[in-house]
Amino acid sequence: MSPFTGSASRTEEWRHLRLTLDAGVATVTLARPDKLNALTFGAYADLRDLLPELARDGSVRALVLGGEGRGFCSGGDVDEIIGATLAMDTAQLLDFNRMTGQTVRALRECPFPVVAAVHGVAAGAGAVLALAADFRVADPTARFAFLFTRVGLSGGDMGAAYLLPRVVGLGHATRLLMLGDTVRAAEAERIGLVSLMAGEGQAGPEAQALARRLADGPALAHAQTKALLTAELDMPLAAAVELDAATQALLMNSADYAEFHAAFTEKRPPKWQGQ
Repeated sequence: MSPFTGSASRTEEWRHLRLTLDAGVATVTLARPDKLNALTFGAYADLRDLLPELARDGSVRALVLGGEGRGFCSGGDVDEIIGATLAMDTAQLLDFNRMTGQTVRALRECPFPVVAAVHGVAAGAGAVLALAADFRVADPTARFAFLFTRVGLSGGDMGAAYLLPRVVGLGHATRLLMLGDTVRAAEAERIGLVSLMAGEGQAGPEAQALARRLADGPALAHAQTKALLTAELDMPLAAAVELDAATQALLMNSADYAEFHAAFTEKRPPKWQGQ
């Protein structure tokens, strides 16, 4: 995502989610607790647009994505999205489905790590948003369900058929996407869908602590690591090691690399600048 901006001004208010910023950590909260944070067209669009804007801002070094109330996100709103799509023509449906995919791409392509704080339900599109994060911190109440086939659609929605096999393996991904079964926190951790288990009610605080650790670290190194993890998923080894070599040569010219050496020599913690 390019840091260069055009004429558009910074968005001062996001109507479909809540954003807070704290010393390099952005917290994005899906805030429809009465609807289990079900997504609307506006919520998708805000997420799609927010992430590139934060990337251009340059001050965000980690992001926490969470949900208010009893759960993370119950997926697309049945009335406001599923009902509405029945009245759309093919061109409108293609625009909508492209938008949801653009939201997932924004999560994967933003230059800072994203930590999903998952408690309660993460279903349908909500499960894919968590999947697209770099880390998933969950508490024992968390449960994931990729419900697309349950409503008569393909389980490969929003990039799920691309991402999930790479996280949990083809066998588990086939079961979860084909059957739409609910996976509770303990099993999700066992198969690798959960990065870190927290105590009950502690997914949010643990996600914030992880985001703070990331934000206080070498941001440029984190950004390039995330970019390589995404780019190299489909590369042959020869291309991957060449990309690694070019990236390391670039980072060896960075201020952070020189700072590590200075800090090591002076026996002090590094002062990371993200440059």
